[in-house]
Amino acid sequence: MADALLTASNLETSYGPIMAIRGVSFTVPERAIVTILGANGAGKTTILKTVSGAMDAQKGTVTFAGREIQGRDPDQVARLGISHVPEGREVFPLLTVRENLMMGAYARRDAGGVAEDLDLVYGYFPVLKDRASQRAGQLSGGEQQMLAISRALMARPRMMLLDEPSLGLAPRLVKEIFEIIARINRERGVTVLLVEQNANMALHLADYGYVLEVGRIVMEDTCSRLLDKEDIKEFYLGVKESGIRGTRRWKRKKTWR
Repeated sequence: MADALLTASNLETSYGPIMAIRGVSFTVPERAIVTILGANGAGKTTILKTVSGAMDAQKGTVTFAGREIQGRDPDQVARLGISHVPEGREVFPLLTVRENLMMGAYARRDAGGVAEDLDLVYGYFPVLKDRASQRAGQLSGGEQQMLAISRALMARPRMMLLDEPSLGLAPRLVKEIFEIIARINRERGVTVLLVEQNANMALHLADYGYVLEVGRIVMEDTCSRLLDKEDIKEFYLGVKESGIRGTRRWKRKKTWR
C-alpha cells in the first residue's frame, strides 16, 4: 500500500448540540481514489467539510502530507494542496466560465503553468471552452459540475474532495464525469476522496471504501471486496443475488494495493 497522504483520527464534529460524526477515522493513500458511502444524513458531507476547514472538529486530528491541518481556515487548507468541490457545485453564477476557472488559480503566481492547466481542463471538458465567455449561471447542471471540478483542478491540487458529483445528473453525464475523475487520478496523479450516494458508480471507480452510518464508520474494505458483500449489495446496490450486472470498472493503474 502507498504511503498515506491524508489521515483522519477519531474525528468528532457537531452542528450545535447535534453530533454529526463521532470517532471517525480513515486513511487516503497517495494517488488513490477512496470513497465514503452512506445514506442522507449519515455525515458524509460533514467529513469533507471538516477536512477542508469549512467546519471545525471538536475532537480528533486530520493530517495531510505529514502536517496536522485541523482548525486551519479553508484558504490555508487549499494552499496546502486540497481542493474541495462541494455538493451543489457552487459556481459563481454571474462570472463567466473562464473567470470561474481563473478563480481556482487565484493563489498561483505561475502564469505559464496556469495557462497550461487552462488548456488541460478544456481538454477534459471541451464544452467549457465553447462556453468560456458565457455566464456560469446559464450552464446546465452537468456543465456546472464540470466547471466546479475544473475550477478545483486549476489550483493544481495534490488532493480533491468531491461531494456528490453525480447529484441530479442524467446517467450519461454521470458516466462522463466519473470517467474524467478516473483520468485526472491516473494522468495527473491527483488523490481523490469521493462522497457519493451512487454506490454502484463509486465502488466501480474507487480503490477503497468506507461505509458511514449515523456518523460512524461501520465497514471498510477494498471496493472489489465491498462489491461482494451481501449487505452492500442489498442496501446500497439494490440487488440480492450474487454479481453486479451492467456495469463496467474503469481501468486505472493500481499503485497502492
